[in-house]
Amino acid sequence: MLSIKAGWSVLSLQAGYIVLNWSGSPLSRIQSCSVVSIGRGPPITRRWTIAQPDSSLPAIYSSGRQGLDELGHQPAKPPTSTAPPKQQAMELRELGATGLRVSPVGFGASPLGNVFGDIPRDVARATVRRALDLGINFFDTSPYYGGTVSESVLGDCLRCAAVPRDAFVLATKCGRYKDGFDFSAARVTRSIDESLARLGLDYVDILHCHDIEFTNLDQIVSETIPALQKIKESGKARFIGITGLPLSIFAYVLDRVPPGSVDLVLSYCHYGINDTALLDSLPYLKSKGVGVITASPLAMGLLTDNGPPEWHPAPEQLKLACRAAAEHCRKKGKPITKLAMKYSLMNNEISTVLVGMNSPEQVEENVAAALELSTSGIDEELLREVEEILEPVKNLTWPSGI
Repeated sequence: MLSIKAGWSVLSLQAGYIVLNWSGSPLSRIQSCSVVSIGRGPPITRRWTIAQPDSSLPAIYSSGRQGLDELGHQPAKPPTSTAPPKQQAMELRELGATGLRVSPVGFGASPLGNVFGDIPRDVARATVRRALDLGINFFDTSPYYGGTVSESVLGDCLRCAAVPRDAFVLATKCGRYKDGFDFSAARVTRSIDESLARLGLDYVDILHCHDIEFTNLDQIVSETIPALQKIKESGKARFIGITGLPLSIFAYVLDRVPPGSVDLVLSYCHYGINDTALLDSLPYLKSKGVGVITASPLAMGLLTDNGPPEWHPAPEQLKLACRAAAEHCRKKGKPITKLAMKYSLMNNEISTVLVGMNSPEQVEENVAAALELSTSGIDEELLREVEEILEPVKNLTWPSGI
């Protein structure tokens, strides 16, 4: 209801508006009046001064649901606005027990390391700026991506965006580098300082052990995680995570470290149309109080029209099936990338889905998929058809680690 405050009186009612007068001005000598538009959202007040300006006019309406019921009238249809419609916002999700709330679409910054081709700096800055403008607040990088280039470029892009530090959640990693793997306490302790210098930050929100299957997992338990806990205590990282491809690595570590030592896991290529193996691990991870991040909703290029890069480790049978699924979608005039992105976003127990982005257009496409999912859902018929094509290779993966 719109509750008119004392001192104001209704002069007239017009379509979508109430014209009000301040009682301090005799109606015969109106000095000021206001028009309040009535419609969806808060009332919009426009004030005109007819004679002398009066900047001391008090508030017109009280807070609450707007309407004309208290005045004995039904609200009229609001006038058509010429302003552009407000961008619909993605609904943020809780990130485990961290207290952080993140966008369901996460910005994978490996492309900023020129991993998939050179990206001009102005394009990189525009891409990050567009992501922030459209509500993406989670950014993921690593010193491994482009041999530290991704961290440096992402840091530059965030500085150029000039947003407050609490406007984004940033994760980086340690243990995997251009010259190999090193999960020793000394190396990861030095690594966070190097990452902070490249990013131009005082702290990161999340520090992950990167692809832990490439070392002895007992080292992660007895040496790396304790070192990361000290980093967390120093304030250089707020939360600790572990990443990798084989799902078994998560339980191995979580069952052997003190409760609360690991806040998050990042799994990739195990929650998409072709592979949903992560689902079986979600109850266990939840019981451990661990938040879940997924990456590679397009299965590292398998679920795209162009197909995967030559180096993709997937078995040929899986590549052929994904190619057939992509071709089926293309014949129906619907890109498989949108279907795959929507599918990966459907499970709210997964806090955010990381996808690499290298242009403002890619950002817009991914955010559009998330917003479309929230308003009109997924194409169930097309999804069933694609799942049938991929059924023979369901959850087929590839080896990773030592």
